[in-house]
Amino acid sequence: MGKYQLGEFEEVVLLTVGVLYGNAYGVSIKKEMEARLDRKVSVGALQSALKRLEDKGHIVAKYGETTTERRGRPKRYFSITSHGKKAIEETRAVRNKLYGDIPKVAFDVKIV
Repeated sequence: MGKYQLGEFEEVVLLTVGVLYGNAYGVSIKKEMEARLDRKVSVGALQSALKRLEDKGHIVAKYGETTTERRGRPKRYFSITSHGKKAIEETRAVRNKLYGDIPKVAFDVKIV
């Protein structure tokens, strides 16, 4: 995997950016993740992951329009780059391969 390696949280953030295509900004990403994962997502953890994904070249940000309700600050909208797409594809392939290589007997567990 090497240069495309993603942590679990980074993977979920990257996938969520894709799901929200065109409308992926901090608050929308946080809300979507919380709804889909049924757990709280801290703003700090999300911002850190977005920064790491940007630094790795998996996502890019562009600024939207300024609004009065945001006191003139523009939203930062995120989108997946071709590098990010490759990271998602490689991560999925590794997971699928591992899952496919689990012997059926490993799932024959008895519920106590």
